[in-house]
Amino acid sequence: MILTLQNAILEMIAKGEPLASTMAELCLRVEAAIPGISASVLAYDGRCLRTLAAPSLPVSYSAAIDNLTAGPSAGSCGTAAYHAEPVIVTDIETDPRWQDYRALVAPIGIRACWSSPIKSGDRVVGTFAFYFRDARGPSNLEQKVVDACVYLCSIAIDREERVMERQRLTYTDALTGLPNRAAFDRVLSGPTVASRRWGILLADIDNLKLVNDTFGHAAGDSLIKVVADRFRAAAEPEFIFRLGGDEFALIMFPEQDLDLSRSATEILAALALPADCDGHVVFPAATIGGAVPEDGLTPDQIRRNADVALYHAKENKRGQYFQFHRGLGTAITRRFRAVRDVSLALSQDRINPHYQPIVRIDTREIVGFEALCRMTTPSGEVIAAAHFQEATKDARVAAELTQRMMTSVARDMRSWLDAGLPLQHVGINLSAADFRAGALRETICKAFDDAEVPLDHVILEVTESVYLGQRDHVVAAEIRALRAEGIKVALDDFGTGFASLTHLLTMPVDILKIDKSFVDRMTPGDAGVFIVEGLIGIASNLGVRVVAEGIESEAQAEQLEKLGCKLGQGYLFSRAVNRVEATTLLRDRAQRPPHQTAANSFVSTQGSLPRH
Repeated sequence: MILTLQNAILEMIAKGEPLASTMAELCLRVEAAIPGISASVLAYDGRCLRTLAAPSLPVSYSAAIDNLTAGPSAGSCGTAAYHAEPVIVTDIETDPRWQDYRALVAPIGIRACWSSPIKSGDRVVGTFAFYFRDARGPSNLEQKVVDACVYLCSIAIDREERVMERQRLTYTDALTGLPNRAAFDRVLSGPTVASRRWGILLADIDNLKLVNDTFGHAAGDSLIKVVADRFRAAAEPEFIFRLGGDEFALIMFPEQDLDLSRSATEILAALALPADCDGHVVFPAATIGGAVPEDGLTPDQIRRNADVALYHAKENKRGQYFQFHRGLGTAITRRFRAVRDVSLALSQDRINPHYQPIVRIDTREIVGFEALCRMTTPSGEVIAAAHFQEATKDARVAAELTQRMMTSVARDMRSWLDAGLPLQHVGINLSAADFRAGALRETICKAFDDAEVPLDHVILEVTESVYLGQRDHVVAAEIRALRAEGIKVALDDFGTGFASLTHLLTMPVDILKIDKSFVDRMTPGDAGVFIVEGLIGIASNLGVRVVAEGIESEAQAEQLEKLGCKLGQGYLFSRAVNRVEATTLLRDRAQRPPHQTAANSFVSTQGSLPRH
């Protein structure tokens, strides 16, 4: 009988049958072999017992002893688990260990109970018990059966623990103890999100790399754990996931209205308090993107929407929350495509500068160039930067474009100087991303030093929106450092951004470039004429040179000259041309040094071309 029992239960264990089913089968087989007994198996966690199987005992009794705390007087099972030794109670009515539990068994006719601890090594993991309806102890056969059952229970519980531990490791992040990406994917594809109202928040820690680089990875790991703990405090712990690195996900199941914005705001506020990270004070911060279910979309599509929102937030609202809306995905897709196309063009050397001349309006002599970024398609079409502007919102691509432009322009300028051409200045456009990336001065200086081009040939063109944006103090400080190196600075597209004449009193700028929109309105009686005239007069009094952009007709050129504007650029004089055509223009139309004066050169004589 014992051999048959062992074979049947071991087969169930080997097949991976559920632990509760296996233990129930064990109890039923034993009860069938030994009339007059009821069997039970309880699991033990080191403190409390819970019922795994008791198929012949009333459900009310099993419920009553569930979560029974082990102790020296906790019935047969609680005492056996506590002492790690078998406990034979031959008469429950008189045994003091059953004093608090007699009332539970009296109505169901139980008179005696023999319980044996189930062990895994030296650790008690459960109990196996025989309940008798007579006041007696076990027979020799029953002792052999119990020994076999305890052994089988130990094997089954041991296997269950290993399975559960593997599952825990599979679905748990080791650093934070939170569910990991695998657990997130399982919940997202499971029945929970199909049966409840929900929304999803994806969060990135903003300053993890900075903490790692500044204080070390121990501090970075500490920051991750702090963020995880604060997420736990702000949301349901079982639905917070660490996806890896600095990424977290929160699936929100609101009891009332679903308000992701409010939830995200509360989470960001909870994160903002200072934290001790491996002995360093750090102010945690995160950027969050969110999305809610929409008709016809799968949970995975909702997740991707939240991912798009997070990407947008990191680009435009770092440290804040942004929620996905229709149309956002299309904009992000356009950016991804632009980034892909520009990255490929950079790798294939299809990004190069084209040069639009800046001329003296009176003589049409060239006094400088503006270098404009152009991409050549595989078919040979030349595309202006405006068509791939989205790509420059990616910090990596923007940095690579700037580096390529600096290197190429410096190389071309060196070739013109070596040829003895009368080169004065070349303007290079800078974006907000160039200033955010840091080390701009070092990048520029190195590019032109490597080409042995003096920096007083270089003009940096910065738009008002960059110069006067939220980080204007950072930009202004960087520009002052660049001017200290001898580089000139032009305020580009003046009048289209945060235009204010008072800014000219405080901003370090050498050249003012009047935007094409004003030049287009230079017709008699138009207010644009008076604005341009005023700008020219004020800039002249401040010692700032003026260049009018977008000149397309002789009438515009004549009007500007009458107003005192000496320099201009636009299709009237030339479109942007490649290096070879620019070389020809310099040779044929450049202003020669003997004719250069302070009034008509691109910048003052103090900063004009040294002889080579």
